[in-house]
Amino acid sequence: MNGIGNGGFSSMEMEYIRRHHRQETGENQCASALVKHIKAPVWSLVRRFDQPQKYKPFVSRCVVRGNLEIGTLREVDVKSGLPATTSTERLEFLDDDEHVLSIRIIGGDHRLRNSNDQKKKWKWKLIFVINYSSIMSLHPEIIDGRPGTLVIESFVVDVPEGNTKDETCYFVEALIKCNLKSLSDVSEGLAVQDLTEPIDRMCELLITSG
Repeated sequence: MNGIGNGGFSSMEMEYIRRHHRQETGENQCASALVKHIKAPVWSLVRRFDQPQKYKPFVSRCVVRGNLEIGTLREVDVKSGLPATTSTERLEFLDDDEHVLSIRIIGGDHRLRNSNDQKKKWKWKLIFVINYSSIMSLHPEIIDGRPGTLVIESFVVDVPEGNTKDETCYFVEALIKCNLKSLSDVSEGLAVQDLTEPIDRMCELLITSG
């Protein structure tokens, strides 16, 4: 969507967005927010500004300059075969109490391919990601009787010349959805492992003592 409205969010989600996702949107920019409910704690993964490849499927390598603090830069390599190749990103905000992380892209080669199959003809257009900033906020919740996390990620980005706001927002949202799905898969897998490992160890003890 162009701008962060109610977007079908619950009242609680809107309150979190108002509290943590205040980003000014210029005339030639688009903004949006996405929500994901994950059946596991995820802050330990998200806060690792130096290791985005732990859950971001398109990141192959990350090198951090300096200590992990506000203003720290990271150089990210994108997996081969994708339109983008590199990304230089700055840590804008990190709050271990409120579980909020903000980054800004300040350089690199960012392109997303937009396909349009109108009249059954595929048309490809490059969407350049320019002046991009994002905020992630994490909120604990109980899902199916287990600790879970409500993840909200918002962004603001310039609309490149030759593209529309809808095109730009649509494809940035698509990338974020992939990242959030991967975050869910990785964190929920780790949570299951944490639950089953004690049982496995108990079984091993019973077998060896029997």
